[in-house]
Amino acid sequence: MINVTNPFLPPFDEYQKYMEAVWSNHWLTNHGPLASQYEEELSKSFETDRLWYVTNGTIALQLAYKALGLTGEVITTPFSFIATASSLFWEGLDPVFCDIDQATFNLDPNKLEALITNRTSAIVATHVYGNPCDIDRIELIASKFGLKVIYDAAHCFGVKFKGRSVFQYGDLSTLSLHATKILHSVEGGVVFSSNADLHQKLWDLRNFGFDGPERIRSLGINGKNSEFHAAMGLSIIKYQKEILNKYEQLYLNYRKGLSAIERIEYQQIHEDATYNYAYFPMLVESEELVIELKSYLESKGVNTSRYFYPSLNKVDYLEKNACPVAENIASRVLCLPMNYYLEEKDQAMILKSIKEFYKQ
Repeated sequence: MINVTNPFLPPFDEYQKYMEAVWSNHWLTNHGPLASQYEEELSKSFETDRLWYVTNGTIALQLAYKALGLTGEVITTPFSFIATASSLFWEGLDPVFCDIDQATFNLDPNKLEALITNRTSAIVATHVYGNPCDIDRIELIASKFGLKVIYDAAHCFGVKFKGRSVFQYGDLSTLSLHATKILHSVEGGVVFSSNADLHQKLWDLRNFGFDGPERIRSLGINGKNSEFHAAMGLSIIKYQKEILNKYEQLYLNYRKGLSAIERIEYQQIHEDATYNYAYFPMLVESEELVIELKSYLESKGVNTSRYFYPSLNKVDYLEKNACPVAENIASRVLCLPMNYYLEEKDQAMILKSIKEFYKQ
């Protein structure tokens, strides 16, 4: 089967060299030298000094909520991975879903103000598939009502908005380095802060609240990551240009190959953003057609993903307010295989199969 994702792996001997350093140091976790080195490399790549490498993208979100002291209601998007909303619920916050924009798939700023109450403390917006939100309008509304802004930027490795790393926006931003992402460290995440005080608070929070070896300054959790994960991240990050170029070529090949099928729609990418082409979502006409196309491609040996499905306002334990645009998009979206190892002949077969399906 051709899978949707297939994690990039570096040459084994390069990873092995980092493992030799781990064995030599006898340092496996707790802010080891490789984790610190990886943070430095990430800082260079993202052009920001205020970041911490953490256990995973979900912990990054939970640390962000704690660091900002969020309470009550938090407005967020229903079109995102479940962790965006479940992490809020886990932290005792009430997710309030704001419907999305039909073209960008991101939270719709036009619908924000109507949802703000005296219990609202923040907005958590996802840059869906690495496509930046309408950051200017979201932050204008947040400033007007005194709300915090967190961006779930899980997909945004390499993305810039108005010439700056997308992680430099909001009070806090988070990134996922899970194995399914365009660049990864097997498991991992990053939390980015807007100021020095938040940066220090996040350090305390991810390390049990310790301020030195014998002093506990605040509440904390184990949000650190290991030398083994950092070694994978360091082994891979040097290949980021090559990986990003491959994804761009795959994306453009799909768009060109499907250009004659007018019934397929695509996400509108923000004109002020650079894009990393990490995903290839396409919208078909109905949920029935999604199911049929998915089944047809599986019969050809091709896995696809209904990413994101369902719309989060339909999840049992979360709020059930209507979000008709998100519900519609979630029912019609299908993501095609996108990974570094996808060969030209396999992509050609996928395109041929989709064209055959639409001719039937």
